[in-house]
Amino acid sequence: MEWTYEKAGVSLQRSDSWIEILREKSKRATNPNVRGGIGGFAGLYDIGGGKILAACTDGVGTKLEVARMTGIFRGLGQDLVAMNVNDLVTCGASPLFFLDYIACGYLDPEVFGPIMDGIVEACASSGCALLGGETAEMPDVYSDGAFDLAGFAVGAVDGGSLLDGSSIGRGDVLVGLASSGIHSNGFSLVRKCLLEGNDPLPHDLVIPGGERSLGEILMTPTRLYVKQAASVCRAGLTGGMAHITGGGLEENIRRILPQGVGLSIDFTSWERPAIFELIKSRGVSEIEMRRVFNLGIGFVFAVPEKNRVRIMDLLRDDFGEDPTVIGEIS
Repeated sequence: MEWTYEKAGVSLQRSDSWIEILREKSKRATNPNVRGGIGGFAGLYDIGGGKILAACTDGVGTKLEVARMTGIFRGLGQDLVAMNVNDLVTCGASPLFFLDYIACGYLDPEVFGPIMDGIVEACASSGCALLGGETAEMPDVYSDGAFDLAGFAVGAVDGGSLLDGSSIGRGDVLVGLASSGIHSNGFSLVRKCLLEGNDPLPHDLVIPGGERSLGEILMTPTRLYVKQAASVCRAGLTGGMAHITGGGLEENIRRILPQGVGLSIDFTSWERPAIFELIKSRGVSEIEMRRVFNLGIGFVFAVPEKNRVRIMDLLRDDFGEDPTVIGEIS
């Protein structure tokens, strides 16, 4: 069977249409301090004095179901923080604080304690205060063991340092940083093609050539890119940054491009983690893989050619990264 995100129950087209509806509706609840609009990685609000607040919200999707299946919960805390702060920093903002929302049918400290530990550690690593949150126990809404997570991040950036993508131009190179794997997108498709159906793989299966089980690989937390992004911004080396989430590389990079330019990506320029080849072998086409997954690249900088060597050196020397030029602006 050939699997697609649509067959797994998720429609990217429906999502795009919904964003257009939200853009129209949001016009009734705006004011002159709002910068930009719906659809960016973070919302922007001018608070005066040359300061702009950036804010965003996100969850971890149906990776929650894999956590319940495997009993691996701690990494979900980092996933939740990373999905927010990685979006937040794409405009050049520094995270200020984070809030979490947990909704569940039964408040189990053995499940939510490790998740909170992950949230706290990821906030600390991102220089972000855990300001508060809400835990809602709703047994009539969530079945036993079921729960959902959402997070909210707020940051700030000087108006003169705001990255809005306007300086990105033809000839700029795209420099990518490795993901830790699937991160927290596409799990509806992952579950359908790997863990469910007529030929499900056991989550304790050890993939050939590795030492970790399938469940451990799937539950690897989303990487945090806050420090790398901040350092690159301070050095003035990038015109725009993209966090590679749902929609894959091309769609997320297009979100930061000015009108009139395009992009080309060389999908052979880096080595994909084995988990993506396994997913592909289970009936997901190359086209669909590119539409849904990060394929091993979790964060991308658009960089003027003159800054190519400097940004590569900075990321290698200061952070131990192995940055890769994955394409260019055309």
